[in-house]
Amino acid sequence: MNVKDLCEKLNLKTIVKDDFDREITDCYIGDLLSWVMSRAPKDCAWLTVMGNINSIAVASLADVSCIILVENAALDDDAKTKAEIHGINILKSEENSYNLATKIYELLK
Repeated sequence: MNVKDLCEKLNLKTIVKDDFDREITDCYIGDLLSWVMSRAPKDCAWLTVMGNINSIAVASLADVSCIILVENAALDDDAKTKAEIHGINILKSEENSYNLATKIYELLK
């Protein structure tokens, strides 16, 4: 599954679009950035409420396929600019992390 397919199948809003052909192989939920940085698997969809510039740095270091801001969490303007510069796909959902992760799980299996 790639970012484009995930976005379409789950009706996610696109905030920053870079490489929508990038594959998603896993899903990770976390808001403690140091924890995510050391544990999020490469090529995962990262579900979080953290829409700040530090989350962009973590996404880049962890090499995630996309960030999905859950529960309509906001993305800072500085973070959006940094995501565009670093090529980080950012999506948004009204759903909470658990509900969205179960849907992603079903699509990935």
